[in-house]
Amino acid sequence: MSTIRIAAAAAHFGRDLEFDLARIAKLIDDARASGAGLLVLPDAALGGYLADLRHPDPEALPPALKPDDPLILRVARLAAEMVVCLGYCEDAGDERYNAAVCVSGDGILGRHRKVHLPAGEVAAYSPGDRFDAFDTPVGRVGMLIDYDKTFPESARSLALDGTEVLACLSAWPTSITNRAPRMAQDRQARLFDLYDQARAAENQIVLASSNQTGAMGGMRFLGQAKVVGPGGDILARTWSKAGLAVAEIDVAAETDRARRVLRHLDERRPAAYRETSS
Repeated sequence: MSTIRIAAAAAHFGRDLEFDLARIAKLIDDARASGAGLLVLPDAALGGYLADLRHPDPEALPPALKPDDPLILRVARLAAEMVVCLGYCEDAGDERYNAAVCVSGDGILGRHRKVHLPAGEVAAYSPGDRFDAFDTPVGRVGMLIDYDKTFPESARSLALDGTEVLACLSAWPTSITNRAPRMAQDRQARLFDLYDQARAAENQIVLASSNQTGAMGGMRFLGQAKVVGPGGDILARTWSKAGLAVAEIDVAAETDRARRVLRHLDERRPAAYRETSS
């Protein structure tokens, strides 16, 4: 399936799981009405994100769900013919992970555990340890969560694993240490867009970036959901408001066009790269 409509959501989610599920159902309905075959929901769409990134309260963490929790299976049933990516807090026994799952009516298609944890998250989550792409009805998909996309190696690993569409799920806040009077002037708002466009352009793949909106605790989320083409061009976006960024794209054709002269993945020189710091 080459030409598809991709929807990336900007929306707020909190601790009330039934409320979250109702919002997910509405977003799936809206995406379906727009003709989308793939919907990327934010990180922590089931249960909400941390309320404080610097000193998370261990008594106020998001609810942890088992990988096969009935709520996740309910989202899969709601997805039906669509492919839907969403984030949640994974209960892995003695450990918790900031996790993402990709579902359709056929069940679980792929999973990811956030690998790169900013300082505050270390108190709440364990890090994942791998990046794997997986096959779906809309093509080969890879997932990144929040801070993962700050590191070029994350998206590059997925691109080398054949990712055609990169789903970036975020609960990305405005700057915590240097708040700007307007969101458009916020340092993190600028970086959020920069990373999305750079990861798409450097790997010459399609990228769908979702994000939370609103506030939780002391954090205010950016929104700025978007779909980015393999040349780094933004095809659709929500800016800071809640809603869906929807773009129709012939993934194979646009990827081939981006790689017609310069093929970044083929022209790498791995032997020249330093793999570990000295």
